Amino acid sequence: MPEHSASTSNHSPFDPTLDAPISARATEVSSLSPVAGPARHVALVEGSGPELGDELALILRTRLRAAALVLFLGSGMFLAYGLYSPAPAREASLLLTAFHVVLVLVLGSTALFLCARCPGRLNRLRWLELLVFGLTAAFFVVMQHEAFAHYAKTHQPMSLMAMMKAVITYWYALIFTYAIFIPNSPQRAAPVVGLMAAAPVVGTLLARQKFALVAEVADMNQMVEMVMMMVIAFIAAIYGIYKMGALRREAYEARQFGQYRLRERIGAGGMGEVFLAEHQMLKRPCAIKLIRPTQAGDPRALARFEREVRTAARLSHWNSIEIFDYGRAADGTFYYVMEYLPGLSLADLVRRHGPLAPERVVHLLTQTCDALTEAHAMGMIHRDIKPGNIFAAQRGGVYDVAKLLDFGLVRPVATTADLQLTLEGSITGSPLYMSPEQALDESPDGRSDIYSLGAVAYFLLTGRPPFEAAKPLQVLFAHAHQEPTGPAAMNGDVPDDLDRVVLRCLAKQPGDRYQTADELKRALEDCCCAGHWDSAAAAAWWQEQAGREPALAEV
Repeated sequence: MPEHSASTSNHSPFDPTLDAPISARATEVSSLSPVAGPARHVALVEGSGPELGDELALILRTRLRAAALVLFLGSGMFLAYGLYSPAPAREASLLLTAFHVVLVLVLGSTALFLCARCPGRLNRLRWLELLVFGLTAAFFVVMQHEAFAHYAKTHQPMSLMAMMKAVITYWYALIFTYAIFIPNSPQRAAPVVGLMAAAPVVGTLLARQKFALVAEVADMNQMVEMVMMMVIAFIAAIYGIYKMGALRREAYEARQFGQYRLRERIGAGGMGEVFLAEHQMLKRPCAIKLIRPTQAGDPRALARFEREVRTAARLSHWNSIEIFDYGRAADGTFYYVMEYLPGLSLADLVRRHGPLAPERVVHLLTQTCDALTEAHAMGMIHRDIKPGNIFAAQRGGVYDVAKLLDFGLVRPVATTADLQLTLEGSITGSPLYMSPEQALDESPDGRSDIYSLGAVAYFLLTGRPPFEAAKPLQVLFAHAHQEPTGPAAMNGDVPDDLDRVVLRCLAKQPGDRYQTADELKRALEDCCCAGHWDSAAAAAWWQEQAGREPALAEV
């Protein structure tokens, strides 16, 4: 999990299907639960109408606002043209002009109302949809009747013929504005679009009964042509709605992994990306890391990663990241599901606020030692301990809960089969926090993690890693052969006993370090600053920061 893979920012609602109800068709992915054992196939849970109400309301508000703006601009331009044209094509009645003014005001007011931050309920938005399109359609009906009556009474057959063509254009614009902007299913859109397509035909038929000139101009050929044009508009609009719905369903299904729905990307690093997701049934936020075949490169690397995730899923300590599930999608993408952590990685914590107080460093690292103690007892070596892989999280109302993340490089005691999955000549880990034995490509053990944790402690106390250089190989050489400057020399607030603990962790020879994570924990607890930082102090600090930084408001 990358350094910024958990976030505390407010996440906007996501767009599951946008309009059409989800079909019964489900895409299968292979899911391997850490507790279930054998692989199984899990159908995607695609939601139902009531559950998607909030998301549909959001997209409907955005689309309806855009449609209202388009119609407002169009009707406004025609109103201005009719009022200020020096030679108008026809004289509009006072009633039609007043109706036109009302339409423009209503469309503009609706667009302005929908610009407000309050999303509104779905039922209210549907009523606004009816107002926007219903009022516009009513205006077209009145305009068509007024125009036909005017040209029939003044005996203008050519203008009447031109108006018949223009009426088709007006209704086409309204039909396709509705089809493009309003989220719909074909079943729901069909009666609405059908009424719009029938309106000019019915209006012309009624005018034929009332005005002789209309009956003469709108002969059988003209009526057949009008009907054909409106049928084409109806079919094209409904087909377009169907195709857009199908594309959205495909996009929606592409964002599903097992019982989890992806919401947004919150990090990237290593071989994959991390997404904020939600369990379909439990509505529980979680983080999903995706490793696509194209990112993994060698299929053996993906197989090794899957093996390591399966191993890491056995960890159950409070200070280790909890893995809920893992599996493969139909396209070969490997994913695993972790708990979502509100908080900051230690890398981000130092980057934002500078070196941490020694007592806080001891508080966080003793918890990390507990997580490592369980992992080492199970024969697992993390191999990539760094500030970005330790989180200061809020869990169960407790602040500064240390969480050891990203066991993607965790390595159990190797078997013959496992060795075949390990790429020869590869160096795994982060150079700035890598142990000498890793730098020299030797076989690491649990004491390698002790070294890396000491390097993390150095960073937390001083704001910089033990060794820095322009090139990674220079950093690796320093880890293997150079002695670091003590953190107390870099930060005068570091007590001498804590300085000695950190430097012992950074000993070049594994035998000179603390031999177990539990031994390191006891050494940290014996430091003079131990116990001066607790959950109450952590809560006060986070609450103070929440008032300063909106990004920390959820912590």
